Order: sequence, then C-alpha cells, then structure tokens
Amino acid sequence: MRKLSLIAAATSAVLLAACGSDSSNDTPKNVIFFLGDGMGMTTQTAARIYKVGEDGELTMDTLPETAFVRTYSNNAQVTDSAPSMAAYMTGVKMNNEVISMTPETSAFNTTTGADYLSGTDSTCPATGNGSAVTTLLELAKAAGRSTGAVTTTRVTHATPASTYAHVCHRDAENTIAAQTVPGGAGYNSALGDGLDVLLGGGRQFFLPTTAGGKRTDGRDLTAEFVTKGYTYVKTKAEFDAASASGTKKLVGLFTNSHMSYDIDRDPAVEPSLAEMTGKAIDMLSKNDKGFFLMVEGGRIDHALHETTARKALQDTVAFDDAIKTAIDKMKLKDADLKNTLIVVTADHDHTLVLNGYAARTGKTTDSNPGVLGLLKNYVTGALGADLDGNPFTIIGFGNGENRPATRTALSDAQVAAKTYHQEAAIPMGAGSETHGGTDVFLGATGRGADKFTGVITNTEVFNLIRQSVGL
Repeated sequence: MRKLSLIAAATSAVLLAACGSDSSNDTPKNVIFFLGDGMGMTTQTAARIYKVGEDGELTMDTLPETAFVRTYSNNAQVTDSAPSMAAYMTGVKMNNEVISMTPETSAFNTTTGADYLSGTDSTCPATGNGSAVTTLLELAKAAGRSTGAVTTTRVTHATPASTYAHVCHRDAENTIAAQTVPGGAGYNSALGDGLDVLLGGGRQFFLPTTAGGKRTDGRDLTAEFVTKGYTYVKTKAEFDAASASGTKKLVGLFTNSHMSYDIDRDPAVEPSLAEMTGKAIDMLSKNDKGFFLMVEGGRIDHALHETTARKALQDTVAFDDAIKTAIDKMKLKDADLKNTLIVVTADHDHTLVLNGYAARTGKTTDSNPGVLGLLKNYVTGALGADLDGNPFTIIGFGNGENRPATRTALSDAQVAAKTYHQEAAIPMGAGSETHGGTDVFLGATGRGADKFTGVITNTEVFNLIRQSVGL
C-alpha cells in the first residue's frame, strides 16, 4: 500500500515534535469523540421530541459548550462521510470518498472517471495520487495512549476507517481491514502495536471467500488478530465474557455487514452502542497515559438515506444513550473531567425537514405517534391538509424514494411505523436520499471544552482537540 504507514509515522513524529506531547504532566489525558453519522440539526431536534417531548433534553443537549461546524469537503459543497470525518481526524480538507489522505488525492481516475477500485480492493495508483495524513488516533498511539473505535456500521466503513486507515477510495474495505492487523501485509505501522479496541460489524472484510467473507487474498484476519494477542468476539455472550481486567486487546465483529438498526436489534445477539462504549472505556482507561476513543452512531445515516424516520430517530436516541454512558463512566474515573475531553458532533446533514405549524405532540409512545405522526393544527387540533385536501406528516424529506404521483389519505398508525418511508419533494431511487450541506451541531464537555465555540470548520476541531489534551 505504497508505504502509507511509513509516511503516516513520519508525519506523526514531525507533528509531535512541533506541538509537544505534554509529557511533563503524567496525568492521563483522555478523548472520547462521538460522531452521529448524518445527524443534522433537524434529526437531533426530531429525536429530542421523539424521546422526551419538545421541552425535554437529550444528554447531548446538556453539554455546556457548543458550536456550529461547517462540513464542506475539498471538492464538494455537500460532503460524504469519508472526507468530513477525516477532516475532524486529520485537520485536512480532502476530496469526497477519500480516507485520510492529502487534499490532491482523488478517489477517481481523472481521465476515465472510474473508481480506483477492483471489487472491494484498492487500486489506488502507487505514485502521484496523494499520501497519508496523520490522524488523532495515530497521534494518541505515538504518545503511548490506548486507542479504540466503536461503531454500529462495519468497522471498515468510512467514519471508523478515517480514524486508523489511509486509502484513496472509501469502498476499498478489504484494504482498510488489512491496515488493522499488526505485522500483516498492508498494516498501517503508524498504529504501533495496533488498535486496542475495535467493535462493530463488517466481519465479511476480515474473512476469506472460502469462509463466507469477501477477502480474495485467502487471509483470515480474525485468526491473525488472535495470533497477535487479541481477544476476538463475534457474539453478545462472548462480548459479555470478555472482562476489561482480563483482556489486553479486543476485536468484536458482531455481524457480517452493518449491525442492526437499534429498533430491530436483538439484545441477546448484538450489544448496544452504549454497551460497546462502556466496555471500550473500561478497557482503554487501564492505560495510565490516557486514551483516544471514537464512537459512531453510524446507522442514523443509513435510515435517513432510506427515509425511514422512526429508525433514524431511534438510532439517534441509542447514540445519545452511549453519550450518557460515557459521561457517567468517566465521571467515576475523572470526577470533574479535568483530564477528559468529550466531543459530540456529526459529519454532515441530511434533507430531513419538520413541516410547520404543527401542534406540540410530546414524546412518541405506543399510543402517541408524536413527531412521526400527521400534522395537526396548533389552534384547532384538526389535521393539516395539502392543496388537494389530504393530510401530511410533520416529518418529510427534501428528496427520497417516496414521491407518489397522486397522494392519498394517510393515518397516524401508517406513518409512525418503523417501515414507513416519509414522503419527499424530489423523487429519488430506493435508499438514495442525499446528504445535505447545512452546518452541524457540536457539543463538548471536560478538559479544553471551552475552546469549542462559534462557527468553525471541521478541520479546526482537529487542532482544538490536540491543544486540549496535548497531542
């Protein structure tokens, strides 16, 4: 993989020398970076109403320091997850589809327009298409801190991959997976002795085709992890049995592809995002130098692409539960969070809208559809109606798959179902609702949190985190 790991390691050394590692202070420094994939302001607002009503609060609403983040990428007004998360992790604006590489890197052949992919393996040119840029996770590793990535998507998906991998196209997930196995072919040596915790889905990219995976090189990366001293788990029971005290390094791959939406999750089969977050914190906090942990609520984005609002809001609530778990756990270890920085943000918006002038609904329950229901007039309580006299929902999308040629009457039970695809203004293919370009929320608490204020770019977040915890 054209010596990306060597470049990343060299860059880490230069940056550490320039900025210092705060080595004079032996107190552990911790960072927990929460990323709600696709969690724009409208999604966050709707999730609040869904969970606790209009005047309630989610945990993320209580964070004392807040900012707005501009998310445009190097070549697009509306970003995809790869360059936006990579901007947080590296401080560099890069092109859409690119994972933690320099700005000139292209995910496409500029002559033919074709992806730099062969199946699921990268075919990035060996020269002339950019180089790796150092991530916060790699900086933490270089400073002797423990590191982890937790997600409800495949662990090789764009957001988690941007913390630990470097590749010109986000879909090269076999290549990305290979970068996680210490000492193996394609390993990213800037990770030192490797990630300490990696939890989520995506088992297919770690297994050969002969074992039901997608690896064409015949490698079983899960077996390779075990030979390197990792505990590998694939079930909830195995996850529960992996104690923080007795496990040095942990890889959990609970599903072949993405993990289930929270509304569909079987708690006996798949751990929740909050449970994975808690386990990761217990393991990483054993390091007396501190840790860096990234936690992604990744399936918020997938439900929004589907225009299945109930799934998106439930996954946002599950993401918020993970934030609460982290804050509660860290306050037991670092009561005033004097040495722990917790940041919560999103990588981009979606086209979700809340149609007005709805009466207040309160939270969603089995008997009350809440914000998922049909719009009712705030004065009379009567159903709102469109130009043709048909009721419509509070939640809609700017574009999406449900754009009927002729609208018909709808019921609250119909539109509040987890399988209902909310209507959209612009017709798109199934699952093809797009990202939006609106600024996103950032909340922070703990060490250096007061530095996060105003309207900032995602690249500035990288520098503020480094300054706050001495990376």
